[in-house]
Amino acid sequence: MARKRPKLIKERVPTPERPVGERVKDFGEVNLGYTFELAVKEAERCLQCPAEYAPCIKGCPVHINIPAFIGKLVEHRDDPDKAVEEALRIIWNDNILPAITGRVCPQEDQCEGVCVVGKVGTAVNIGKLERFVADYARERGIDRKLCESELKRVEPIGARVAVVGAGPAGLTCASELAKLGYDVTIYEALHEPGGVLAYGIPGFRLPREVLNCELDRMKELGVDVKTNYIVGRTVTIEDLLNEYDAVFIGTGAGTPKLLNIPGILLDRIYSANEFLTRINLMKAYKFPEYDTPIAVGKKVIVIGAGNTAMDAARSALRLGCDVTIAYRRGREDMSARIEEIEHAEEEGVKFEFFLTPVEFIGDENGKVKAVKFEKMKPLDERDSRGKRKIVGTGEYVTLEAETVIIAIGLEPNRILLEESGFKAKADGTLVVDENLMTSIPGVFAGGDAIRGEATVILAMGDGKRAAKAIHEYVQAKRIS
Repeated sequence: MARKRPKLIKERVPTPERPVGERVKDFGEVNLGYTFELAVKEAERCLQCPAEYAPCIKGCPVHINIPAFIGKLVEHRDDPDKAVEEALRIIWNDNILPAITGRVCPQEDQCEGVCVVGKVGTAVNIGKLERFVADYARERGIDRKLCESELKRVEPIGARVAVVGAGPAGLTCASELAKLGYDVTIYEALHEPGGVLAYGIPGFRLPREVLNCELDRMKELGVDVKTNYIVGRTVTIEDLLNEYDAVFIGTGAGTPKLLNIPGILLDRIYSANEFLTRINLMKAYKFPEYDTPIAVGKKVIVIGAGNTAMDAARSALRLGCDVTIAYRRGREDMSARIEEIEHAEEEGVKFEFFLTPVEFIGDENGKVKAVKFEKMKPLDERDSRGKRKIVGTGEYVTLEAETVIIAIGLEPNRILLEESGFKAKADGTLVVDENLMTSIPGVFAGGDAIRGEATVILAMGDGKRAAKAIHEYVQAKRIS
């Protein structure tokens, strides 16, 4: 009997959001997510492309069987718990952190970007459906039940792996290895695990309680997480290789790029990394309830146009600041997600385009009071990333600023390079082979440590690939 083709529904079902006037007063989550009824309605839009052909699966860095998990929501629409349990089981085959990826992945550039429905209408809202499954399962204890029955620790195989960094790459690698029976220990430099998920993404995009629940799954899988360990200082790579069968480096890209222009050392000029760490990890906005304060003036300029810039701008807005984002190119070349740009605009963040900072101007007390910009002009020619090239016009403008946040990118920390002698590129990223092994035998790497600043899901994809390569490496070493 021929399979009945789903009816094509061109427009997606929107997800509810908190009103602007309410959400700008706190760090609570903006998007409220689907109810089961809305999720089923959106799931019905999926054309159920066969797995071997589905472009969305190919577009996903961890290759979740997207049509299959979405199909379960429709198939068991009369039994929500069963629908979600079966959908979550499918997602977990490839992604152990769906509540996170459903919120922060750039789906529009990946799975949704190649969705067949998107060719004639709006792509299926894959990210929000993934988030719904994870949230519903967490709120009703379905994830814990499934973890106990299907992800519980398998028989140990007598092999040990050290993972350096508790960010997306490290967490994924650790979970995949734990499911294979490895004894896995994660070494994290900060006092809490999560990496960029914990220090870089505000609660209005990724609530801390959601992150903590996903991190708790590592413990349920038997993964040991040691915080306040700086590998390269507290413990060396050589120490780890003497104790473990293999090592995975997932240290990310946490060193901010700054601007080499006059005035850079003035007070109240922050890297976005420091600003967001103080806000997200150290709860500076709750000072003195929490110990770490953050000094900001009323007028804030954020330099940059990626997701980090949006996060910094929207965080500053919630501290009661008047916030302007300054970007050297035009709106169409901004690298931030469309949803984040739209949310920033709705909340009152201002945008100034075609401005390049040339000087920070200070007051008599050494604090920044303004930024001098050169006006830029776009050219018809595009660079290797597809963005329009720009040139200076020789015209200048000065904008007031009591605080400046620089969000122009990150690069890997070089402590490991200095200590261990890894082969690396000029930008500090580690050189790896086709199996993600570094120049030191038995040491693998992935995520931003090898890519430079990239996305959470790409880092997770590397962690998954590395776990497979590590397993093959350890087994081959045992045979030899």
